[in-house]
Amino acid sequence: MRVPLHLVGPLGFELSDRYLKRAGLDYWPYVDWHFHETIADFETHRQQVGGRRIGFSTRGLCSYVKLSYRADDWLLFGSETAGLSPELLAECEETATIPMLEPGVRSLNLSVSVAVGLFEAWRQLNE
Repeated sequence: MRVPLHLVGPLGFELSDRYLKRAGLDYWPYVDWHFHETIADFETHRQQVGGRRIGFSTRGLCSYVKLSYRADDWLLFGSETAGLSPELLAECEETATIPMLEPGVRSLNLSVSVAVGLFEAWRQLNE
């Protein structure tokens, strides 16, 4: 199952070949990725395609493993420093959190959070 990656600007990182190669992302040519200048541009696209928004946040209301994922879901993640805005999180049909066992650790980094959420959705949809 190929899962497209939708990035919404402004990004906190560079997408040029030089930076991708330096980061060791030699698989980048195989990624089905799309860039949206603004969240409004992304929302226009999402509304055309359909599907519900699941916002991942430390302020999420449900553990990510207790959700029942659908094939047309959009898993939304914010920046590492700020997460999803409260306004965007409020617009999501579902909000998920990844429970942290150690109270001194407030969250995982973005790539790990995406992997955890995506693989749980993939696991449920492919059982």
